[in-house]
Amino acid sequence: MKNRIDVCFEQLKRENKKALITFVTAGDPDLETTEKCVYSMFENGADIVELGVPFSDPIAEGPTIQKASLRALEKGTTLDMIFGTVKKIRKNCDKPLLLMMYVNTIFRYGTEKFFSLCSECGIDGVIVPDLPFEERDEITPYADKYGVYSINLVAPTSHERIKMIAGESKGFLYVVSSLGVTGKRSEFTTDFSQLLAPLKDSGINCPACIGFGISNPQQAAKMSSYCDGVIVGSAVVDIIAEYGKNAPEKTGELIRSLKSEM
Repeated sequence: MKNRIDVCFEQLKRENKKALITFVTAGDPDLETTEKCVYSMFENGADIVELGVPFSDPIAEGPTIQKASLRALEKGTTLDMIFGTVKKIRKNCDKPLLLMMYVNTIFRYGTEKFFSLCSECGIDGVIVPDLPFEERDEITPYADKYGVYSINLVAPTSHERIKMIAGESKGFLYVVSSLGVTGKRSEFTTDFSQLLAPLKDSGINCPACIGFGISNPQQAAKMSSYCDGVIVGSAVVDIIAEYGKNAPEKTGELIRSLKSEM
């Protein structure tokens, strides 16, 4: 069976559209609300949703997602509970779902057991921001065995490595917009045309999506002009922090506004 991420990008390419990938911290404020937010985001134009697995020391995250992670952990959210929520979502939805998490969580759970459950529950890919590309063999044999994509990341400092990493990538290449952690940004200083030029020149056809800091329709429109999709996280998490159990409707409004400009 083809990975849902590939199916999604193939369809978007046929329709000449860009991907909108959104993020929510699983278990904030509770897993029932997480499930409803996922449905709301898909219904309003999200193409792929990342579920953040809460972690006690999320080094790639800014204050918004750090606080959400803490709230989810305080509620007792566990990886097993998140897998349970994914199973519920899969009864109603066949769109691509990813887990974004830290590598220690995978190791502690048991790498093979983890990827086996991803496959069983319907997770299409994982993003592990603290796993260096050179150490990807710690997880990729297991990910490949169970048909789960391990999504590679590149940063503005990656330069000549971008082509090499993209050539080894499945699903899509996660392009980090700026140095530092996640969170809303008012401006971006990275020259994306120059950064992504090696991909266009090489004929590598792995889609590239820009994330970290994109929070409004204008930024989404601008960023999507450089690449195949944009990733929006902290802006969604802020809405959930503000509205709690009433967040699904407000989250949908944000997604609709982002998608309309792309």
